[in-house]
Amino acid sequence: MCIKLFFILMFTISSFNLSTAYSQEREINYDEYKVSPYSLPPLLTSNGGSVINNINDWEIFRKPEILNSFLHQVYGRIPGELDTMLVKVEEQGTYLNGAANRMQVTLTFIKDDKKHNANLLIYLPSNKKKSPVFIGYNFQGNHTIAEDENIFITKSWVPVNKAIRVEANTAVEQSRGTMSGRWPLELIIESGYGVVTLYRGDIDPDKNDFTDGVHRLFYSEGDTRPNSDEWGTIAAWSWGLSRVMDYLETIDEIETDKVIIMGHSRLGKAALWAAAIDNRFAASISNNSGAMGAAISRRKFGETVEVINTSFPHWFCNNFKIYSNYEHLLPVDQHMLIALIAPRPVYIASATEDMWADPKGEFLSAKEASIIYNMYGIQGLSSISMPKPDTPLIGEVSYHLRTGKHDITKYDWEQYINFAKFNNIK
Repeated sequence: MCIKLFFILMFTISSFNLSTAYSQEREINYDEYKVSPYSLPPLLTSNGGSVINNINDWEIFRKPEILNSFLHQVYGRIPGELDTMLVKVEEQGTYLNGAANRMQVTLTFIKDDKKHNANLLIYLPSNKKKSPVFIGYNFQGNHTIAEDENIFITKSWVPVNKAIRVEANTAVEQSRGTMSGRWPLELIIESGYGVVTLYRGDIDPDKNDFTDGVHRLFYSEGDTRPNSDEWGTIAAWSWGLSRVMDYLETIDEIETDKVIIMGHSRLGKAALWAAAIDNRFAASISNNSGAMGAAISRRKFGETVEVINTSFPHWFCNNFKIYSNYEHLLPVDQHMLIALIAPRPVYIASATEDMWADPKGEFLSAKEASIIYNMYGIQGLSSISMPKPDTPLIGEVSYHLRTGKHDITKYDWEQYINFAKFNNIK
């Protein structure tokens, strides 16, 4: 009880003048020698102290405990279910000189007479009757991922991004294809895979406002924000991916048991959580996802819980805010998130210049989660130490450290395709 009251008091004090407290520059640790010793929550010891030593006990006892902790203390639970989801195919055509078939689809989510739309962009190889696919969000709108004049320009709120000519919060024609480097469609299609993508802001705009995304569908009268243990934006994005999966299961041209979920940066955080709570995804790929994605939180290296809760207070549930600068009191850490995906394949990727995302912490998380993969009779990560840059470890649990900055590149995609084929998702 005293500990609980302490947390409530700390949360009240920190929330009282949060913006002022964090207006000052905070020191971020990028020095490995400054990482304090820490102990990870055990994967194979239950909350009651019982030792877990077989798959059955993991599945029945320990895994639900971990999932419940993430739900109520980190990502937030979903407060209900949709009444229905409507589907409308808006446009169909071809791309890459006929090598790919394009489809644009509107999903309409309906709950208690409230509606919300999200727009999908789908490319499938035209020479296959059924295709495995990569599914993931894009950052600035479907029209930015390809030089394809037929893609609709998003009508949702978009963040200002002068690099792609977005000066206000409205998408513009000039940004068409400006982020195509993150989606090498020709490579993916030639490799036999399709792409399913949607703009993150179609599910929930990435800002501290819960009135213009899918959250509002589930509000009772007078509500303007989720309750303390209910979903933030990361969980909403994960929920959206599951709703897309609901639709994909109805498409004959897609091999629905071979849908690989992929995300970069904050969308990598969402991809891991989506795979953890939805077993229909065949594999999960986290590209530079960092804190509360793949990296160990207790290391407090680069991005931290405190930084996230200050800069992006909408990403996680309100309960999570009490752990700002108190990572050691979290009942979970991110190796447990990856373990929840087992025995399905998972790929964690880092970049040498992306210290913000803590490459070592991402590697260690995959290494620790390998304990659960081993329990399933799967090798897990094939190295006990970080590999040299650009020497990927491909297996059921995969990892690479790419030379370069925080981004997703053609090199990354080449490894993800190799990973998919290695795991017979082809």
